[in-house]
Amino acid sequence: MSTRSSLAAHAIGLFLLLVAGRISAEIPPDLPFTPGSEERWVLVDTDTYTITVYQGEAPFVRLENLAVGRAGTAETRRRGDQTTPTGKFRIDRIHPESNYHFFLGLNYPTMEHARDARDDGTIERDEYEHFLDEFANQGRAPQNTALGGHIGIHGVGDRSVSFHRGVNWTDGCVAVEDEQIDILAELVDIGTRVYIR
Repeated sequence: MSTRSSLAAHAIGLFLLLVAGRISAEIPPDLPFTPGSEERWVLVDTDTYTITVYQGEAPFVRLENLAVGRAGTAETRRRGDQTTPTGKFRIDRIHPESNYHFFLGLNYPTMEHARDARDDGTIERDEYEHFLDEFANQGRAPQNTALGGHIGIHGVGDRSVSFHRGVNWTDGCVAVEDEQIDILAELVDIGTRVYIR
């Protein structure tokens, strides 16, 4: 059995645990969701340090023991502040060969992040206009502005798993163990919605 097939079988096993009621989760009321939709989407909960993959309204897989940025989370962040941005994202790139084992890139910073950062004074107007110019030229979120970039969900790679389990250690990404990112990668694709709260 290939590694990918083995991971898919593992994910199905986790799904059966959900069906059996051993893992449960509810859709948070603050997330827009269309009743009856079967869309697969991801909730990263930084209070419970879990990632839950939903199929429509039903929790499908839950991964535990995630780590976030060394400085915690923030609604708006600046490049290098080591916070993990919260908000609504989509997966916009996938790198199976990463220093962190596997990398699922998020479309941070979004237009909403840039507007909020301008409005709350995190960035100046000229920085905001630079963001808009870069966004227009590239057709996607620029990664080199004052808001930072290169945010995603990734594995541990060659770092210590026991260290990962005990402390928030990333520069702003969400990290899970390598086996967990392999499972997550099987369940998502470009365009999958990801909510970090």
